[in-house]
Formats: sequence, structure tokens, C-alpha cells
Amino acid sequence: MTRSETLSQRASFFERLCEYFQVNDAELVQIPLIQPAEPFLDTAGEDMRRRIFLTENENGDSLCLRPEFTIPVCRNHIELNAATPKRYAYIGEVFRQRREGPAEFLQAGIEDLGAEDEAKSDARSIADAMACVQIVAPRAELEILLGDQSIFAGVLKALDLPQGWRKKLLRAFGDENTMQAVITELTGGKRRDPLPEALTALVHAGDEIELAQLIEAEMLEAGISPSAGRTPVEIARRLIEKEELSVARFPPAAVEVMKRFLSISVSLDTAVITLRAFAADNALDLGGVLQKFEARIEAMMAANIPVEDITYQASFGRPLDYYTGLIYEIRQAKSEPARILAGGGRYDRLLTMLGANENIPGVGFSIWLDRLSALAGEQS
Repeated sequence: MTRSETLSQRASFFERLCEYFQVNDAELVQIPLIQPAEPFLDTAGEDMRRRIFLTENENGDSLCLRPEFTIPVCRNHIELNAATPKRYAYIGEVFRQRREGPAEFLQAGIEDLGAEDEAKSDARSIADAMACVQIVAPRAELEILLGDQSIFAGVLKALDLPQGWRKKLLRAFGDENTMQAVITELTGGKRRDPLPEALTALVHAGDEIELAQLIEAEMLEAGISPSAGRTPVEIARRLIEKEELSVARFPPAAVEVMKRFLSISVSLDTAVITLRAFAADNALDLGGVLQKFEARIEAMMAANIPVEDITYQASFGRPLDYYTGLIYEIRQAKSEPARILAGGGRYDRLLTMLGANENIPGVGFSIWLDRLSALAGEQS
């Protein structure tokens, strides 16, 4: 395909997506390319932090090239003090560092903020994502993978695990290698490397303020900006948390139950039965989270989404700190490695984390236009 043909194809995709957004009450917003870095560093998760292109302005404020749209769309909503419910759409470039290949990507998506009916808005998000993928690549054979972080959180709560362990495991959810490393650490199989003596004393004392000050001083001495990546306060908090966890051990029986849960992978139409059986077999009270899970499936069926063709995988998540419940991916069927075409999920805490004065639930998705465009070209 020639460059002019590629540009013509892209313009056609943009036009059809914009038509879809308009018909489905999603306001197209323009988000600045340069963003304040702090909201991403605070809320986007470890993997995203490593990929952000950082810079500073003349005042020393940390800035970045836009690495994704969800956070800036939510910040824009808060700054406008807009009423909810509200649906926003976007199309544009995002920038992420990679070892190989391009660092600039085209994305489009919808963020649905403040909807009262969680199940219905989750189902609508999945339906919107499927429709947008099919607008760009109508012949694509798709497979959908769905997870739910709130069910994993419910399992951890039902196992009566300490809050520190729950937080650590939830941060690892969706990353198989990190999860295994956390389990190994919590079961005493691996001890963390010793800290310098000055840090050790403050960690043992649980003195977060002085520890953060010392970490900041050492970062500055080493020529590292305290705002590049995790902040000194966050590092101090994590070190103290690790110390608290290291004095106790993870119950072996709880480990086995958790591993059995994470191994569940079934079609979505049988997932509720499977999860209820798992809860009964292990004497776990998952009533509340399973009711929400079942309500979402019913809403998806009402929206004519073929739930029998969707895979529920209990271990599936995404390494972004702001997801709280539903997580899903749309992939090219039978692609190896997996060719991810779209991804989305629920983030009910994000707007509060970004400074909203009230709790505003949210759910949204992004489609990868470059991958979809390439796939459409292959199939044309």
C-alpha cells in the first residue's frame, strides 16, 4: 500500500469512528500532547512509569509526552467541573518507550464517566470496543479475554489475609512473573537484599517521613530527580511495608487456594457456575462480588454480546494501578504472540485519585489503530 493510500485509509477510519462517537453520545475531546507527569507517575503503575518520555519545563515541573488517554481525559473532566454521566471519545497519538520498534502509536477510544448502572456501562464499553475494532478491521477474526480484579480482591479478603499482603498481591495482579515473585517472597522463599545501615534503622522504626527525606537526599546526591519514577515518599512507604510483611509468613493453605483461583480459565457463560463451585469448595464468601459479576454477564447478553465466545481468565489483569474491576482485551484470533487490538476496564477510584471532589465511577477502552490498520491492509 502506498503512502497516499495509507493516509486515505486512515482518514476513512477517522471519519467512520467520529460518526460512531457522535451517534453513541460520546463527545470528541482534544487532549494536549504535553502533559504533567505527576498524575501518570502516581497512578499509572510500574510498567507505564518505565515507558514514559519525561522532560521538565523552565520552572522544573515534570512533564511528559502523552502515554495514554484515560488519565488526561479524566483530568479534563475534573477541570471542567462537568456534569455526569458523561461520555468522552478521543483519537490521537500516544508515546511509550520501547527497546525495539516505534515509540509513537495511534489510539482511539471512549471513556464513560459517572454512569449509575455499573453492569450496563461495563457491557456498553465492551460493545463499543468491539464495534470500533470492526469499523477499522471488519474482516478480523477476534477473541476476547476478560478478567475481574474485584473477584481476586474478594478472594484475598475471604482468605482473611492481612491488608499489607492484599495490597502487595493486588499490585501484582495480571503480571504472572511479578505475582510468582511476590508469592515466593511472602512464603519466605526469597529474602530481599539488605539495605544500607542508615536506611535499615529508619525502616525498622517505621519512620516514613525521615526515611523519605534520606532517600530524597541520596537520590539528589546520585543525580536522580526525585520526581522521575516513584517518589521518595512512595519508596519509603514500600520499604516499611516490606519490613512489616517480612516478619510474618503466608499460610501455605491460602497459597494453594489462591493458585487454584488464578488457574481458572473458562468460557464466560460458565464462569459464574465455576466460581460459585470454587467458593463452595474452599469455604469462601464471594457473594457480593459474584452478584456483580453475574449482573454484568446478564447485561452483556442483553446487549447481544456473545458471552459464550469470551474467555474468563481469573488471572487476567493489566499492570495499571487504577483498574478496580472489569478488565478486558480484544485480540486477533489465534495470533502468536497475542496481537492485542483493544483493551479496557473499570477504574472507579481514578477520578478521586486525580482530585475529584466526589466519587465518579468510570469505565473505558482504547483501540490500537496502527495494528488494526495493518490488519485491515493484510485482509484487503
